[in-house]
Amino acid sequence: MPWIQLVISLVAAVVLTFVVSAVVGAVVGVVAKRKEWAQAFVKRMRRPFRVTLLVVLLVVALTTSFDSLLPADYPGEGWVSQLFRCAIIVVVAWFVGALAIFFEDLGLSRYRVDTPDNRVARRVRTQVLILRRLTVALIVILAAGTVLLGFPGVEAVGASVLASAGLVSVVAGLAAQSTLANVFAGIQLAFSDAIRIDDVVVVEGQWGLIEEITLSYVVVHVWDDRRLVLPSTYFTTTPFENWTRRNSELLGAVEFDLDWRVDPGAMRRELDVILAGTDLWDGRTKVLQVTDAQAGYVRVRVLVTARDAATLFDLRCLVREDLIAWLHAKSPQSIPRTRVQMVEAEPVPTGRAARSTSDASGLFSGDNAGSERTALFTAAIPLHDIAEYEASLGAEAEHDPHVAGRPDGRPTGRPDGAPEGPTPGVGGRR
Repeated sequence: MPWIQLVISLVAAVVLTFVVSAVVGAVVGVVAKRKEWAQAFVKRMRRPFRVTLLVVLLVVALTTSFDSLLPADYPGEGWVSQLFRCAIIVVVAWFVGALAIFFEDLGLSRYRVDTPDNRVARRVRTQVLILRRLTVALIVILAAGTVLLGFPGVEAVGASVLASAGLVSVVAGLAAQSTLANVFAGIQLAFSDAIRIDDVVVVEGQWGLIEEITLSYVVVHVWDDRRLVLPSTYFTTTPFENWTRRNSELLGAVEFDLDWRVDPGAMRRELDVILAGTDLWDGRTKVLQVTDAQAGYVRVRVLVTARDAATLFDLRCLVREDLIAWLHAKSPQSIPRTRVQMVEAEPVPTGRAARSTSDASGLFSGDNAGSERTALFTAAIPLHDIAEYEASLGAEAEHDPHVAGRPDGRPTGRPDGAPEGPTPGVGGRR
């Protein structure tokens, strides 16, 4: 009964697979009680190890049984050998890929992204995820190439394709230009540290988090739970805002347009009370300043800091809400007001409007009378000689009844005979 050997070989392969898996699992389980990485190793490699071991033992058992059961050149021997070889290549590629992913996960476990200062962790996570995709793609390509190279005639087909690939390569290169550009852009983003997983960015006017970085596109988780998918070349050719480039701490502003009667000192003290009663403020910066005062309003700006963008948004809303409540309760005179001054309407004149006389009565009207009036005010006033003036006074004194008690016989110049003062324009010139 030659088939008994085949059945025994298959059963032995299956039993040996379970025995070896149990022994290896027990050994690793002992280590896993003390090491966390061993538990992750068992969880990740249990299935690939069992399947790989089972396929290898089955191929060995079938090959040995077929050699004893069938002649050396039985029909289909080549296809059976190729099937066994392809099965071994596939399971080995799966095992190697799982092992590579395990080591990548082991490296990622040392860098946690749920800590306040996680810039380095996010950078490493971004790079490792890109390397994982590259590793998986490389393993798949190598496995597929190894499988294809085992079939006869593939070498000739490859040589003919390469020999006639002149125009085809040019067309393919032009068609894949954007795809290749995105691939290289994805690699550049992974290792240039421009963006990382969980970075807070503003792109296309949208605020969100970097959720996924691939070789061809980047997924941005927008604040309202939408996903914005952008090509990798967008982040290498278009300016964008990265709020967590160096650290996650941010500075935010809250502005108020208030009345001129606002008390900045009291408002500043209320800000201190608000910040002291919340955990959203990180304690780095708190500033209240009057930044502008014009157009009927006083602009008050409040600057506060928080540990990340989401916390800063909540802190700004809290400060704005509490200060508005304080203005209504404690400082109602600071609320902006629009002032209007009511003026009574002036009476409207009735009848015919009077004709203007500015031209006739003006000093410089331009007519002859105006010129004469102008000469009276603009001509020089002559000053007489003092001797001639005194002689004229002596001649007038003979007929002046007010000349009395003067040794020189000169008049006093006043009807009541009071002593005269300095004569204007003579002794006491002005």
